[in-house]
Amino acid sequence: SLPLRSLRDMLNEDIEKVRVDSRDTFEKVTHFVHKFMPNLDDRIEHYDGERPIFDLYGVEDEMQRALKKEVPLKSGGYLIVDQTEAMTTIDVNTGAYLGSRNLEETVYRTNLEAAQAAARQLRLRNLGGIVIIDFIDMSDEEHKRQVLRMLSKGLARDHAKTTVYPMSALGLVEMTRKRTTESLARQLCEPCPACNGRGVQKTAETVTYEIFREITRAVRQFNARKLLVMANPAVVNRILEEESGAVAELEEFISKSIRFQAEEHYSQEQFDVVLL
Repeated sequence: SLPLRSLRDMLNEDIEKVRVDSRDTFEKVTHFVHKFMPNLDDRIEHYDGERPIFDLYGVEDEMQRALKKEVPLKSGGYLIVDQTEAMTTIDVNTGAYLGSRNLEETVYRTNLEAAQAAARQLRLRNLGGIVIIDFIDMSDEEHKRQVLRMLSKGLARDHAKTTVYPMSALGLVEMTRKRTTESLARQLCEPCPACNGRGVQKTAETVTYEIFREITRAVRQFNARKLLVMANPAVVNRILEEESGAVAELEEFISKSIRFQAEEHYSQEQFDVVLL
């Protein structure tokens, strides 16, 4: 079961306490640890408080933050974590951080903090495969070495095997992290049905012209007295308000009337051309 697998993979001398809020699970966990890790028996506790244990330790909030692309740094800078099929990229930005001395010092401090944060995000999000970290360009070679050391130090706590390569002239650090299970985002989320996981959707203008082209294709293939177009309200509004002249020209060209109907449940890219 998941609780026992978690203990098998994570429980070690560095873990101070394991708190379990289910009495039934607590008994199973206690039996498991007593049998296979007797030296860690005293680490298991039953939590019987009234407040939900996830609320007590802010687990829900941490999960929400771990699913966001932007990761704020204490200095005011931030990371942008972008996971794709091919690789994961982490972009470092100074944001509002100005530093106290000069630009090189500001960049160096931001990159040091970013190296620690990036190592933590890889563990937290369970990101595997090829990872490219785009640090802010630094001219000082010693600063580059220190940032790489900080990254390696942060990755030393990682149970997954990692390999870090030297920083390129563009400030890019290529690394690999062994895939164990699916990443946090892949476990907790699914592709958006509106954009199919692209993260973007076509504009109302783009969909408008797709509809016009589909109308001309439809009337060439089938006979109809008039046409009904069902589409997202934003698309229909744009057609009626900004493309009314184009609609009139199209009606004259195909010698048929076109009616538009807004459908609230349609995504912005979805539409149907119905021949009547």
